[in-house]
Amino acid sequence: MERRRVDILCVQETRWKGSKARSIGAGFKLLYYGVDSKRNGVGVVLNEEFVRNVLEVKRVSDRVMSLKLEIEGVMLNVVSGYAPQVGCELEEKERFWSELDEVMESIPTGERVVIGADFNGHVGEGNRGDEVVMGKFGVKERNLEGQMVVDFAKRMDMAVVNTYFQKREEHRVTYKSGGRRTQVDYILCRRGNLKEISDCKVVVGESVARQHRMVVCRMTLMVCKKKRSEIEKKTKWWKLKKEKCCEEFRQKLRQALGGQVVLPEDWETTAEVIRETGRKVLGVSSGRRKEDKETWWWNEEVQDSIQRKRLAKKKWDMDRTEENRQEYKELQRRVKREVSKAKQKAYDELYTRLDTREGEKDLYRLARQRDRDGKDVQQVRVIKDRDGRVLTSEESVQRRWKEYFEELMNEENEREKRVEGVNSVEQKVDKIRKDEVRKALKRMKSGKAVGPDDIPVEVWKCLGEAAVEFLTSLFNRVLESERMPEEWRRSVLVPIFKNKGDVQSCSNYRGIKLMSHTMKVWERVVEARLRKVVEICEQQYGFMPRKSTTDAIFALRILMEKYRDGQRELHCVFVDLEKAYDRVPREELWYCMRKSGVAEKYVRVVQDMYERSRTVVRCAVGQTEEFNVQVGLHQGSALSPFLFAIVMDQLSEEVRQESPWTMMFADDIVICSESREQVEENLERWRFALERRGMKVSRSKTEYMCVNGREGSGTVRLQGEEVKKVQEFKYLGSTVQSNGECGKEVKKRVQAGWNGWRKVSGVLCDRKISARIKGKVYRTVVRPAMLYGLETVSLRKRQEAELEVAELKMLRFSLGVTRLDRIRNEYIRGTAHVGRLGDKVREARLRWFGHVQRRENLEKAYDRVPREELWYCMRKSGVAEKYVRVVQDMYERSRTVVRCAVGQTEEFKVEVGLHQGSALSPFLFAIVMDQLSEEVRQESPWTMMFADDIVICSESREQVEENLERWRFSLERRGMKVSRSKTEYMCVNERERSGTVRLQGEEVKKVQEFKYLGSTVQSNAESGKEVKKRVQAGWNGRRKVSGVLCDRKISASIKGKVYRTVVRPTMLYGLETVSLRKRQKSELEVAELKMLRFSLGVTRLDRIRNEYIRGTAHVGRLGDKVREARLRWFGHVQRRESEYIGRRMLDMELPGRRQRGRPKRRKQISCQHYDPFRPENLYLPGARSKLWVDKTILDALRSRVAVYNAGLASGDVDSYKAASYNVQKVVKEAMQEETRVTDPTE
Repeated sequence: MERRRVDILCVQETRWKGSKARSIGAGFKLLYYGVDSKRNGVGVVLNEEFVRNVLEVKRVSDRVMSLKLEIEGVMLNVVSGYAPQVGCELEEKERFWSELDEVMESIPTGERVVIGADFNGHVGEGNRGDEVVMGKFGVKERNLEGQMVVDFAKRMDMAVVNTYFQKREEHRVTYKSGGRRTQVDYILCRRGNLKEISDCKVVVGESVARQHRMVVCRMTLMVCKKKRSEIEKKTKWWKLKKEKCCEEFRQKLRQALGGQVVLPEDWETTAEVIRETGRKVLGVSSGRRKEDKETWWWNEEVQDSIQRKRLAKKKWDMDRTEENRQEYKELQRRVKREVSKAKQKAYDELYTRLDTREGEKDLYRLARQRDRDGKDVQQVRVIKDRDGRVLTSEESVQRRWKEYFEELMNEENEREKRVEGVNSVEQKVDKIRKDEVRKALKRMKSGKAVGPDDIPVEVWKCLGEAAVEFLTSLFNRVLESERMPEEWRRSVLVPIFKNKGDVQSCSNYRGIKLMSHTMKVWERVVEARLRKVVEICEQQYGFMPRKSTTDAIFALRILMEKYRDGQRELHCVFVDLEKAYDRVPREELWYCMRKSGVAEKYVRVVQDMYERSRTVVRCAVGQTEEFNVQVGLHQGSALSPFLFAIVMDQLSEEVRQESPWTMMFADDIVICSESREQVEENLERWRFALERRGMKVSRSKTEYMCVNGREGSGTVRLQGEEVKKVQEFKYLGSTVQSNGECGKEVKKRVQAGWNGWRKVSGVLCDRKISARIKGKVYRTVVRPAMLYGLETVSLRKRQEAELEVAELKMLRFSLGVTRLDRIRNEYIRGTAHVGRLGDKVREARLRWFGHVQRRENLEKAYDRVPREELWYCMRKSGVAEKYVRVVQDMYERSRTVVRCAVGQTEEFKVEVGLHQGSALSPFLFAIVMDQLSEEVRQESPWTMMFADDIVICSESREQVEENLERWRFSLERRGMKVSRSKTEYMCVNERERSGTVRLQGEEVKKVQEFKYLGSTVQSNAESGKEVKKRVQAGWNGRRKVSGVLCDRKISASIKGKVYRTVVRPTMLYGLETVSLRKRQKSELEVAELKMLRFSLGVTRLDRIRNEYIRGTAHVGRLGDKVREARLRWFGHVQRRESEYIGRRMLDMELPGRRQRGRPKRRKQISCQHYDPFRPENLYLPGARSKLWVDKTILDALRSRVAVYNAGLASGDVDSYKAASYNVQKVVKEAMQEETRVTDPTE
């Protein structure tokens, strides 16, 4: 085709199964259709020039297909056909001609038609009686099949082009086999367009097929002369990814600026210098489309061999001798070997590079390219006007695009004018800091399409600190003057097809604006500041930190499951807003921003972003004229999602309910209720609240679903119109059903998996790519589409098997393995390094469950610390800037992998939070909490913090509720999140039943006990629950080492040592602060003796005393250890300074008088009022009975403590040792007498 300059080629007998398009090299593209790989099949090959002109492809059957092209405003229909052979049944022949008739009838009369087909019939030489449809230059005599061709031509007013041009018989014969020479392949066109065909003949000397020869005609279309449009040349900014080019760019820019990288202050000068330097250093693209040359791997030897083969074929055609035939066949075999060898070598080098880490990006690029090549229509070059007429000229198409988007972006819905005003927040705003700009630059992705200013974000990333300084200075000037550069106000709007509806209708496209990257950095700086000030309701899940579609899907599914389990009805309305982003009234936006507490300075800055904004539409046929945009938000802006969230938050303030009864994801709204009447009332309230402010609820797309409802029940109404009732709804990409099942969602996931597989089938089905690479592509492209949302779905075994069967089909297709090969699934998975999909679903469920469970009082406190807040808090705490930069370097470009039971994951970046496991992180977190709580915390014990565990105490419920709200506001405005589900409230010594506290209108869970830092505190100040928890902890610790404790071959002394180091510490944890009763002490000791007896293999039937058990294991009484811990803790408290919280708590007295009545008779031994020198609190270890200690021992103990305190100050160790010896002597004498003093005062 390239050599003969053929632009369009109809081919038959392709014998390829499937309906697809594929690139066949040299810029040519084949569109084909076939049902059976052994017979039939038709296709059309297009030159690269016409590939982009395809408007429509119709694959009727494996014998007929057609496609429509638009060429310079002329509509050309090309039909490829393959008629049944002479021996086929009449029914099959009639079916073929019927299909061909239907194709012709569907083509408008004014459009041109060309049919290239193998009709398997002879129209014959001469045209007597048929002069209207054919010429007289046929071959041989007409047969029945040839008569069918002539009848078809008469019926459709067509002409058989082959027969109109007088040629030698050699140039008319299209089929040669053995001794037969005939004409069966024809080209047909409309009779009225016959004058446009200047020549038609058979090409001799081309080895296209063994028997058939190629028929070529030259057709000249009468088109209007088209003015050649200027090709936009682009700077090759993508080269900045290479460090060498980046360094050269910095050097040239430094030279352009006079030897130093200090950018000029004004934007216009800086932008022009950067653009000029980029063009000189990086170069400029030609603007033309890169040709796809399949012969890139040819070498000189291959080209010489192909030329010799071509000459041999011509020689044989001219002189049909056996010698010439053998020469041609030998050259044909040689060329085939040389081509195969050269191609194999080139592809081996290509696939070796793709198998490396450096070639992975090229691999995905290759997959995308092959996916694009497999699509029939590359670009939509024609569009319909508002009346449905197809527009073909470039000028009319451009006018239509401009007309549609100009109307869309400048027309407001009806709304009420606001009468009430809102007070503006006039406050001084801080200057833009460098760290804010760094953070905004880091959030910008590279490789995105540039805006009209032609300066990508890669430039600023390449320039590093110089760019940060310039942008900080520029943004501060913009903030101060409230005027951004005029160049930023322009944008380019690109229509993106929504993948639904008519591809030629403008209403099925979403316009995305390509804006200045520098303006987007400025928007991100402003957005970060607005997020610290504005608080969005919890019902909004879209574009909110720590929220995703999974949260909303999970909440809705759980709500539906609970109502299904309870056999109760749940009514849901899914509200859709018409053109939500494009129809936001800007006056409402300014009002909502002011009402949300945004400083007036920022309001004016955002107003400036939208003032005098202009755009052009870039479509397949060029760019439209520029027009103004006066309504709506910018699609493609970094700030728009948050601005839309502010608007929805304010407009729904009076109508929304708490989650999950109301949930919003941007403009997707779900309203749930227990009754149809209530949900209808709520829907009407939402409609009124939104439409009175300029937002429009879609009547056609808003849908109603009744979960677990009865058949035949009605639907809800919206302003008298019935809302469409559905049995299933696709919510945020996940299908929910009214019966609570998930069968439809599983089928959708399977379909999504196949769609993803087809997109990368060009790589997955390439036999030269290794199985490892295929497995990686599958895991990164196909499997995520299948797993989306399944962590929230209750799957049955049958549904899980359905997913796994589909996955194994994809893997077997990818590896070229069938079930007949009898290869086990485990081998398939192992070869591709792909685990079981069922295991991945469970892993996703567990990950999601852990995510939900880990959202504690401060949700993911360590992992969610904003690093900009960390640097700010460090500076505010007085940390030297040098240390701040050192810590910043520790966190910069940090990456990690996850090591799990099945291996390690791929590496990913960590850009938020503190490092878990770092030695420095706890102190950094303490700095952050210290600064964030500076204005809200009270003195201990009214406020106490242990890392992210916070206790707020007060004497009244109202006061503690107020303090809680102040803490929430202080933390959440700086990026920390207070958990609504894990924050709990407890009232100590509650006399009468009272309510609980509220957090942002939600009730905080009220509890009677709470596990604080591992120790259970109760609202009645008792300690029974804590003792039981200590006993349970002891048993848990024992089970962990039961393999040693229950081993009969291990000695009792070793078992006792293991028990003392592992089990007993868990039982004693926190008991030095607990007031224990005798019964509770006994409970602890009984549990301990049970453990010891189990460990030593002794039962009560052996009648062995407890003292012997303890002595054998060398384990003292647990009660003694509790008292020892109390004494140790008391000494620790007494030795601390007077301001220490422990000492202050011991001396604390509540205000007011003591209640009337006798004090409680029970003896309270606690850290709060514990005197270790009272005789009843002393017990001498080793005695056979409890001894009340006499005054001599007390004096000796007091003397020891006094000397110890003095020794701490002076370092006199000898005096302390002497006092200790005196105590031991006195105690020993008392133990020998074994006397009990009944009156300690004697």
